[in-house]
Amino acid sequence: MEVTPSPSNMSLLCSAAHFMELECDDGPETPNLKPHIEKFLEGIRFWTWSELVEALKQCQDLFSFKGYLAILDRIMDHLIERLASPGITSPNTCSSNRSSFQFSCDTSSNNSLRNNCSGATWWFEHLLFLKIDLLDKVTRTMLSYDFDHGVVSRFLFYYHNSTCLGAVQDEKIETTEVVIDLLLLLDLRSISCKDLFNLNRMAVGLKMSTSFIDKIESLIGPLLDQTTIDYLLLPSPRGRGQAYDVGFVLRLVHIFFFGHSSEVNSNRLKKVAKMMDLFLVEVAPDPRLKPFEFEALITMLPDTARESHDQLYLAMDMYLKVHAGLSDKEKISICGTLNHEKLSAELLRNLTRNLVFPSEAKPRAYVTKQNRMKSLLQENDHLKNFFESVFRKSFKNIEVSEDVEKRSYDGEELRGDSEGMQNGSQLKRSGTHIMSNAMYLPKLCS
Repeated sequence: MEVTPSPSNMSLLCSAAHFMELECDDGPETPNLKPHIEKFLEGIRFWTWSELVEALKQCQDLFSFKGYLAILDRIMDHLIERLASPGITSPNTCSSNRSSFQFSCDTSSNNSLRNNCSGATWWFEHLLFLKIDLLDKVTRTMLSYDFDHGVVSRFLFYYHNSTCLGAVQDEKIETTEVVIDLLLLLDLRSISCKDLFNLNRMAVGLKMSTSFIDKIESLIGPLLDQTTIDYLLLPSPRGRGQAYDVGFVLRLVHIFFFGHSSEVNSNRLKKVAKMMDLFLVEVAPDPRLKPFEFEALITMLPDTARESHDQLYLAMDMYLKVHAGLSDKEKISICGTLNHEKLSAELLRNLTRNLVFPSEAKPRAYVTKQNRMKSLLQENDHLKNFFESVFRKSFKNIEVSEDVEKRSYDGEELRGDSEGMQNGSQLKRSGTHIMSNAMYLPKLCS
């Protein structure tokens, strides 16, 4: 019986040839299917998209047949070349010219390819049949053809989300591990931060090994400036008792600064600072958040990262009020990062009156004034006695001075009266003498 090779029976023919050892040419009467299969594959460039997909789907089990891996690779290469072809716009497009699938190392050609692939996502659902081993091989082949990394990353997340639905835990773990390793091959800026956080949640939920959790965090950390506060508010691991996983955030911040070669410019740094301040406000009311953890969240960023310390002050205020039992040393350590020059005038005034903050955390002018008032209050009794003594002495001197002045005034008055009386007597005697002389004046004149 003659069997005609077709895309749909390629796998069946290869399996039959393998198990029946028909590939061995033992004589002229012994059929050998392998040459017929290879002859048929010469026309693969004329296959439709659906035929390529069907052939790859049927032949993915050939991984275990070493002698037929070349057939699987050939089908896979043609499918990927078809996807990468600049002219493909629908699943049914095919090309009669194999040269159209050749790739140049020229930059303009590669950019054109990336632009074309960036919108070509229609094929995602067509490749969901891929088993995990073949997914790894297909993805690596795509990258060798200079596929757009953004498209590849979206495909990997699409595949992961679709195939994990309804799968058992072991299958989910295996798929997640392969996807994580493939994502590490991509340009980080081409990966969705949101999808990475979702992948991390699943990995944590599946209780995957620490090594793979670390790999996901190494992908998220450099993209921290692209995330939002919602993705950082992950529930704390069981047994910690805290509301949120603070350790997770601390690790991401550390990776953002030290875990990747990309430059951390001022714009990226300010975005992370704003998000971290929002996170601080969220976790500050947690009564189980340890002082050293809260302090670590505050001090992870340099002072230059924050244009304003208003949110930082509000977070400190909430934390100190909730954790009223902290020692002065702990409070001073927490508040040491606060920069008064970056506080608004309103919050700076609020700080000077805020009793939960230690005096060391308040502005120097206020602290100096406060210390002086405290010193005055402590010496109140001494000052009171001193002032009373001064006042008594002053009043006594005033009374003595007034008495002396009064006596002096009375003596002068008496002396004046005595002199006046003497002068009056003299004037009276002089007057009598004048009058007496006047009586004799006419007699002298006559």
